Order: sequence, then structure tokens, then C-alpha cells
Amino acid sequence: MKRLWIVAIVGIAAVIGGCSVWRPNIPQAMAELKNAGGEVVAKAGFWEEGEGTRIFVMAEKLPPGLHGVHLHAVATCDPPDFTSAGGHFNPLEKKHGLLSQAGAHAGDLPNLPIRDDGTGTLDYYTKLVTVGAGPASITSGNAASLVIHAGPDDYHTDPSGNSGVRIACGVITRTAQP
Repeated sequence: MKRLWIVAIVGIAAVIGGCSVWRPNIPQAMAELKNAGGEVVAKAGFWEEGEGTRIFVMAEKLPPGLHGVHLHAVATCDPPDFTSAGGHFNPLEKKHGLLSQAGAHAGDLPNLPIRDDGTGTLDYYTKLVTVGAGPASITSGNAASLVIHAGPDDYHTDPSGNSGVRIACGVITRTAQP
């Protein structure tokens, strides 16, 4: 995983006009997610891109299947249950769910698919958070952390999408100025 993560940090693939191109991109913020035993099971990078933020998660050593992934409102990850991370990052006070008609929490992300070998990736672009300053910043003050849940998010049920217990957590820290 270390080699793959280094590649992910150095650049991300983009598909333009049907062909893949590689463009260098250094994360402006990162999170190292650990399980309740303190073992690193995923890493995430965050980049401001255009009018939004790209979030890239690379996981290993997780149970196979779909897992809910959310930005949480507090930059604290105390094991074993990671409830210290608070609720979902929700500066606009919306209802939970990417499919919510009233708009989703800023911290709602798509499910993370994990293969039988325990690895998986998530590449997501959102206009609801920023790495820079402002009320939707995931690096200002005491916000935020990234949490992986035991089960999939149903994208509807408020407040957490019935995604189950928190199995990994990482504090988001700035690595470079946006």
C-alpha cells in the first residue's frame, strides 16, 4: 500500500476526451485512518480543485463490502468507538444523505467499496467543503475528521445513513497552503 499511496499523492488520473492523462497534484490536507487497535487501514488526500474539493481515499485491511464514509465535525479520533469525532460535518444544517431532496450534509460521501483482499479506493469531488478558509473548511479550527463505518450508507436515513459503527478514523490536517 505504501507504494500505491505515494503514487496517489504524486498525481491522480483524469479522463479527458476518452484518454487517461496524469497530472501532478500534492494534497493540501491528509488523514491517516486507524482502526480501534491503532493500525493504519486507510489514507486520504484532499485537494482544492476548481470550485470544489477532491477527496481521494486509499484503504487496506478493511472487511470486504461497501462502507459508509463521512467527514465528521471534530478533529479527534479516540478509539475504540471514535465517537469523539462528533456528528457529520454539516455547516449548512442539511439532512443526511447524498440522495436527500433537501440537500446532503457537507460531510456525506459515497460508499467505499472494499475488495476481498481488503483494499479499495474512493475518488470523489464535492463543492460542499473546502480545504481553505471559510464556514465549510475541513481544516480550520477543530474540524474535521474522516470516518469509515462498518456498513454501507443508505444515502437517506438521517443522521448517519444506517452505516453502522465507526471502524476507522483519521484527523484531517493541512499539508500545504491551498
